[in-house]
Amino acid sequence: MTNPTFEVTAADRGQESPARILDRELDQLQQARTATSQVVFGNEQAVDHILISLMCGGHVLLEGAPGLGKTLLVRTIGAVCGLSFSRIQFTPDLMPADITGTMVLLQDETGKTHTSFQPGPIFAQMVLTDEINRATPKTQSALLEAMQEGTVTAAGRVHTLPKPFFVMATQNPIEMEGTYLLPEAQIDRFFFKVDMPYPPEGVLDTILEKTTGSQENTPSRILSAEDILHLQTLTRAVPLATHVRHAVVRFVLATQPSGRNVSESVKRYIRFGITPRGGQALVLAAKGHAMMHGRFNVSVKDLRGVLRPALRHRFRLNFEGVAEGISSDDLLEELFDQAVATLAE
Repeated sequence: MTNPTFEVTAADRGQESPARILDRELDQLQQARTATSQVVFGNEQAVDHILISLMCGGHVLLEGAPGLGKTLLVRTIGAVCGLSFSRIQFTPDLMPADITGTMVLLQDETGKTHTSFQPGPIFAQMVLTDEINRATPKTQSALLEAMQEGTVTAAGRVHTLPKPFFVMATQNPIEMEGTYLLPEAQIDRFFFKVDMPYPPEGVLDTILEKTTGSQENTPSRILSAEDILHLQTLTRAVPLATHVRHAVVRFVLATQPSGRNVSESVKRYIRFGITPRGGQALVLAAKGHAMMHGRFNVSVKDLRGVLRPALRHRFRLNFEGVAEGISSDDLLEELFDQAVATLAE
């Protein structure tokens, strides 16, 4: 049985105090986490990261082996957040128009013909692009404008996508035959890259128990599209102390192999470092992390909590780093800890 939901309009918010609005939004976030965990088991961190990306208005790249529940996770969060949902199965023969839509020739009641734009499956608030790396680069590039600008251009006309708009892409890191590597420009459009780990013994036992019986787990709708848009506004309003922002600046500069006073490991193992867009993503994600945990200020703990998903896909190891088995996640944390250590000085 699903829980009843109550729509909160802009007029209702106008009658509430800012503190009351914040408390209610944070309570709804916790309810959304709980409702999702009742359907998707053992992926609490992935759930948090996707909810944070929704609060920040960013897209997510989910990477994991088949059968780990990536599609179920995205579908469940879409239902919990009350968003219209669309799924696109990427294949090598998929064309850009299959995603964005196309102009078609129609005939009206009088027999006259005219052209009309028929929207593709990308015209939804949450779009699941399954196995994104199986489509050709030409088709993958059809997502770039949509992900960055929130629009689709067809026959010289610009069509606005619904708001909020999120792309949740999945990728299988195991089977690489017949796949096309995502270009760096497209990877950088993803706010988070979230890894889906294999479930431990206890979680696997729960999955088998809860999903093979007669009772169907139906997610409860907790949020609405308007709630998500309001959460995005609240997230950007979370304050960031000047000294914490300066630590982020030092950290980003410390990842540049051509920079001054960088460590030997950076010069030796990193091909290219974090871009300014990566720094923006880290700060905004930290604000979402703080909101998720009931705080209206950003701490170093918040930055560390989103460091890996926000930045692991935004810099690259060189050949030597890959050959020596350097962990990009561990190197990121090492450089971050060095930058944060200067706060105490």
